[in-house]
Formats: sequence, structure tokens, C-alpha cells
Amino acid sequence: QVQLVESGGGLLPAGGSLRLSCAASGGTFSRYALGWFRQAPGKEREFVARITRSGGDTYYADSVKGRFTISRDNDKRTVYLQMNSLKPEDTAAYYCAARPTILSDITNYIRSDDYYFWGQGTQVTVSS
Repeated sequence: QVQLVESGGGLLPAGGSLRLSCAASGGTFSRYALGWFRQAPGKEREFVARITRSGGDTYYADSVKGRFTISRDNDKRTVYLQMNSLKPEDTAAYYCAARPTILSDITNYIRSDDYYFWGQGTQVTVSS
């Protein structure tokens, strides 16, 4: 079982950049596909990005494509979300999530219930 802890959130103006990190402990990190989700007040949790076990394949929600980049460092047991050109509508609590997969799996896991393990979230607030 893997434990996830997000960090890197903050308050910044529109147009700015931020990098979120999610550090894992326990389990075998390289066996997990990883995702980032976000939830704004009064809204449902929504998919942001996902990355395969090897890091060789990524997938993004249309709302962040071209602005956000998901990456992972299996040696550091960390997944990242680089966020550029931030907009006020990106304001939300951001969560990382993990699910065990086989190495060849490139399924686009985009539903919350596709993932077994979750972090506690980190808040990102973008002012206009």
C-alpha cells in the first residue's frame, strides 16, 4: 500500500506558474500509474492528468492541455504537476492518486474510482 503526500500549492496571480509534487512512501512506486485530480468548492472532483508506470505515456484533460505537464521520478518516488499560464478557473484543491497497473497498461484512467490511493490535497489559488 502506498501513501501519498502533496506539496507545492499556493496563492499566485493569473499567468503564473507552479509545480506541485506528490511524494510516495510504502509500496513499490514504479508499479503504480499516477494521476492528478482537482476539486473546486461546490464542484465535483475532476481529472487533470495521468502518467503510466514508466512515465512514457501521459494524458491530459482538455482544460489543461498545453499548459500543464505531468512527470514522475521513480528513483525519488515522486510525481510532479508543472502548471503554467495559470487561470483563476484553475483554483482548486489538487490531489494525486495511484493505482497499481501492469507495465504495458496505457489505459487512460480518468475517473476518481479508477484510483485506489489518494493524498490529502494541496490548495492552489489563482487570483485574477
